[in-house]
Amino acid sequence: MSQDKTNLKLQDLNLGIRDCVKDFAEKLMTALGDNLQSIAVVGSSLTDDFAPRHSDINTIIVLGEHTLNSLNTIAGMAKPMSRKKISPPLLMTPSYIERSLDVFGVEFLDFQLTHQTVLGDDPFAALVFDKKDVRLQCERELKAMLIRLRQGYIAAAANKKLVRDILISTARGLAPLLRAMLWLKDLDRASGSEATFVKAAGEFSIKTDSLATAGKWRHEKTRLSETEMENAFESIYATIEQLAGIVDELEV
Repeated sequence: MSQDKTNLKLQDLNLGIRDCVKDFAEKLMTALGDNLQSIAVVGSSLTDDFAPRHSDINTIIVLGEHTLNSLNTIAGMAKPMSRKKISPPLLMTPSYIERSLDVFGVEFLDFQLTHQTVLGDDPFAALVFDKKDVRLQCERELKAMLIRLRQGYIAAAANKKLVRDILISTARGLAPLLRAMLWLKDLDRASGSEATFVKAAGEFSIKTDSLATAGKWRHEKTRLSETEMENAFESIYATIEQLAGIVDELEV
């Protein structure tokens, strides 16, 4: 049975995104029909990280099954979505979610922590994770992050703007890993990046000032001197190296 448009749950969304999400959801309901099971808003638009002029709206669409017709239908909505700052949605099925918790535990933990289901049943509330799987993913991601930082720095050839972009991306990617590490220790997690960095600094005895600063660069036209860029890089690299060692020894 097709979803009823009157069933949209929009009241808990930020007022600044409510109309965009409503329009997008109604178009999906009309276009996808019975194959559409749920729509959830996730990510920064639900947190203090949201910057209306800069941030995108991220969504997850759960389908009964993946079909080329569904992909084509949503692809045809790409331009209207982009104009309203709605990123291309993540498409999943219930079976994909169930069978992916062991490899994407960090991501699903973040979805579970920060989401708003606007249509259908909540796809994340009942998910259960194995700490061993999450710890292993954290270790793998942190060590891969170190490789990407080294490789990216070389490829950037000390170009300050390119290194700045690498550090911004690193700070954004590290926040979910820190929340997962806090979860591994059964600690409360904040949904916003800055609060996450503060919490992690205290719990893991790490320096996160440079991470918080790099996170803010995304929405600022900051020009860094060569010394500032090098100091930020060294600080963030050292923090990630320290975190990789911590999670490697973490008993779960």
